[in-house]
Amino acid sequence: MTTSIIGFPRIGENRELKFNTEKYWRNEITEDDLQTAAKDLRAKHWQLLKYAGIDEIPSNDFSFFDTTLDTAYLFNIVPDAVKQLNLSQLDRYFALARGYQGDKGDIKALPMKKWFNTNYHYLVPQFYEDTDIKLSDTKIFDEYQEAKDAGIQTRPVIVGPFTLLSLSEFHDSKPEAFVDKLVAAYQGVFEKLAAQGAEWIQLDEPELVKDVIGESYDLFKKVYQDLLKNKAGLKVLIQTYFGDVRDVYEDLIDLPVEGIGLDFHEGRKTLELVKSGFPDDKILYAGVVNGKNIWRNHYEDTINLLKSLPVKNLVISTSCSLLHVPFTIENEEFPEEIKQHFAFAKEKLSELVELQAILDGKDKDAEARNKKLFEKPRVTENPKVHERVAALNDDSFVRHPSLEQRAEIQKKEFNLPLLPTTTIGSFPQTKEVKRTRAQFRKHEISQEEYDKFIAGHIDEWLKWQEDIGLDVLVHGEFERNDMVEYFGQNLEGYLFSKNGWVQSYGTRGVKPPIIWGDVARDKPITVKWSKYAQSKTDKLVKGMLTGPVTILNWSFPREDISQRESTIQIALAIQDEVLDLEKNGIKIIQIDEAALREKLPLRKTDWYSEYLDWAVPAFRLVHSKVKPTTQIHTHMCYSEFTDIIPAIQNMDADVISFEASRSNLEILDALQQEHFKLQVGPGVYDIHSPRIPSVDEIKNTIHKIIEKVPEGKVWINPDCGLKTRGVKEAKASVENLTQAAKEVRAEVKEEL
Repeated sequence: MTTSIIGFPRIGENRELKFNTEKYWRNEITEDDLQTAAKDLRAKHWQLLKYAGIDEIPSNDFSFFDTTLDTAYLFNIVPDAVKQLNLSQLDRYFALARGYQGDKGDIKALPMKKWFNTNYHYLVPQFYEDTDIKLSDTKIFDEYQEAKDAGIQTRPVIVGPFTLLSLSEFHDSKPEAFVDKLVAAYQGVFEKLAAQGAEWIQLDEPELVKDVIGESYDLFKKVYQDLLKNKAGLKVLIQTYFGDVRDVYEDLIDLPVEGIGLDFHEGRKTLELVKSGFPDDKILYAGVVNGKNIWRNHYEDTINLLKSLPVKNLVISTSCSLLHVPFTIENEEFPEEIKQHFAFAKEKLSELVELQAILDGKDKDAEARNKKLFEKPRVTENPKVHERVAALNDDSFVRHPSLEQRAEIQKKEFNLPLLPTTTIGSFPQTKEVKRTRAQFRKHEISQEEYDKFIAGHIDEWLKWQEDIGLDVLVHGEFERNDMVEYFGQNLEGYLFSKNGWVQSYGTRGVKPPIIWGDVARDKPITVKWSKYAQSKTDKLVKGMLTGPVTILNWSFPREDISQRESTIQIALAIQDEVLDLEKNGIKIIQIDEAALREKLPLRKTDWYSEYLDWAVPAFRLVHSKVKPTTQIHTHMCYSEFTDIIPAIQNMDADVISFEASRSNLEILDALQQEHFKLQVGPGVYDIHSPRIPSVDEIKNTIHKIIEKVPEGKVWINPDCGLKTRGVKEAKASVENLTQAAKEVRAEVKEEL
């Protein structure tokens, strides 16, 4: 019995990678400085894994931005415009991730989408007819050699060819056209690693837990039939996660590979599949320690599961990469009676080692301690919350009157121009804003001083919005640290870590709150500053809220009740906030559901029966009681929404804004095809890049939008909130957006 993990957090215990990378982007350190910091961080993590007792340690799970991007870069899957930039290898890599605008060129960043059912984002590789696949980078080999030189034999990790092809976008071509060259490139990786002394390679194939049927199944068969003809003497682990492999299990266990990694946490049929038979000549990497949540493993249940497996060769592993949980509980200040229930990444290493020891009959104390932890309930229930949930009926989830009737009422109420302009909500969170919030949190400044600072920022940005001619304003959210954490801090039932950062994309980290008990709201959360902002202008100011599904999906959820029940509790709390905003004169309320798709089952057959049938009604519950004159907006970003348009329409908001620019406005065809009734605001520029779009560029985007959506139903807005951008680039971009909308508005009126 041995232990392994699929991957480890790369941002560092204290987010060292984030801070050093951002220093490099600001030209405060050199590329050599950044590479040295990254090398030191990798060495530290390998040593940590070794001394924790993990037997099989991965390498190349590190990345400066994203491992899917790393894989594309390794194989020269890079647009010609980026290859031609007169920049270093690393800067060309960052140009793909962030875009580039300068005297050496003007490059848009690659599209960015959610990584399966997580809050991590990957960069979408782009294949063109003339894409020349070949080895063009050395990262995977360099990092293996670093570990080897440090005396640690690692298992290099890379995104598998089937998943790489399945997640990519193809222009004037199809995946099948690239199989031969891609297979040859992967075999080239095998040969170089084998020559360096590697024994194993891990091919991450999470795409295999989705519906692998038809052309997808044929692609999988073709790729692996060819790939495994030449392994160069390496042992191959095909690693899956986030679900089960029911469509390809028989094919998978027949492949000439040495290891197969399966998820026993999210894979509902994994145990059943393995019990149907598993080859004696292969090693099962059993993902039994949850890599996506932070609760302690229940040893008794896990050991019973492992003992039930009819498997000769077994490795105990995590259900997925530990990238999705914080680094360690050691840096937290929770009381011990709470702390003992949590296992972050470092603690999960100990869980693996303890499980191994218990199975080997060597650690009865660990087994006894764990058993005692689960003997009594953790949560104190709130009877009032349960009474509210029990009192709900079908009409609780329906808003009256109909969408069409509300649209006419609101048109008269607001008298907005054609193509109304707005932003998604937040404005730049400058160092001054963050410092002042921290000072207030540490009681270094008074409530009066803090309120004066926030009010001053709101005043300044309201005036700027009025000056440039935005139609619907926002207060900027300067009082908020994070769109979920802020609400959690003001709701009963939540806990907050001090350093529980998790990578979302690139250097962007989030600190998910922990749902500890029943959720309720005992006081207004956002009313104070929304009411203040509205009092300072004659223009409409949006109230800004986060929706219940996103709050649930971007938190670490409870495991003792269903996600549906937890989400309904949150929805009732946010409903109270919506009604308070309405009572205080806020006529437009945006309820963001950025993460609606995040927990969508990976198999389409489960979409409605296991998720959308409660997630969509939970959103409707939030706004079901508002007046017809109150306009409800929602926002969604960085996921694929084209295939759930009917469900989105069923949310019954009045206006929805989508991320659209990085995905080339592909959602417009789906909206047109489904005869979408809601007003829409497809993002007209990408805020996750520092690049500033020109007026003409935005005008062209607006024209593309109104070719497919009637201009009377279109709003003009950025892709997402502006909190991560600098002041200069945020203002310049929104000013160009506003000017572009005015010019297109005039052109449309002339045509009419």
